[in-house]
Amino acid sequence: MLQIGIFTGYFPYEVKEVVRRIRQHGFNTVQLDLDFRDGDFSTDALTPSLARAVAGEFRKNDLPICCISGYCNLVHPDKETRGVLIERLKRIIALARDFGSPYVISETGTFNQESDWAPHPKNKTEEGYEICRDIIADLAETARAYGATFLLETYVNNVIGSVQETLRLFADIDSPALGLLMDPTNYFEDHNIGDIDGELNRIFNALDDKIRIAHAKDVKWSADTSEKHADIDAVESHTFRGVGHIELPAPGLGDLNYPLYLERLARKHPNIPLIIEHLEEADVPRAKQFISEVLSEVGC
Repeated sequence: MLQIGIFTGYFPYEVKEVVRRIRQHGFNTVQLDLDFRDGDFSTDALTPSLARAVAGEFRKNDLPICCISGYCNLVHPDKETRGVLIERLKRIIALARDFGSPYVISETGTFNQESDWAPHPKNKTEEGYEICRDIIADLAETARAYGATFLLETYVNNVIGSVQETLRLFADIDSPALGLLMDPTNYFEDHNIGDIDGELNRIFNALDDKIRIAHAKDVKWSADTSEKHADIDAVESHTFRGVGHIELPAPGLGDLNYPLYLERLARKHPNIPLIIEHLEEADVPRAKQFISEVLSEVGC
């Protein structure tokens, strides 16, 4: 059976309270966000002892950490800022096993100076691709050295934003320390939002063997073309709800064919963690029930 989990970052509390609340909801795994309200989680403060202490709190409450958030703009247009972001990501990768999971996740980022989710012409140039490819190859090598795996999360407005671009990257970086975070909603834009089932099948037909962890949110067309954010107490990556004509709400609130998604996901990955996102804390029970009902419907 697929395991249902959630990001810890939707619970803005101290570590012990985050664990307590997530367990109350009946989850059995989490994606770890390093932004708890107690302790210092700055780059210099990330140590093996801190990682083991956090992991221990989750383990003793029967709530395993299946993956770790390392999200940052890998190709940030300011090179100094880019270096700082990548240094932190590498620190997280180096400590992944101490945190309890080999998997560390990030999207690839954008050369846009205003937003980590808005497009930029350089994203789709050969120069932009090569810069991104070299950074990810270095991250994969760092992961290999520490017994970890870097998971790429494709996002349509980033440098790696399509099935074809994802396939090219994996062909160029042939490393067992590089895998894929599957989130099909991240592949949709104006040209394919009208063919959700077809795009879902294309995604899985091409990328199924790369998948290690999966996400659960939703997608729908929106007349609002602004960058959309929810008014919740969370870091910006958790308030983001889409840009352009694409809106990315919580699971069950959009048009994604969830039975098809979960059926395709479970076909080759029958026990994979499925991490719920893009919601507020009050919506957690509804979202979890929705995912549970679809899983029961499709027998996963």
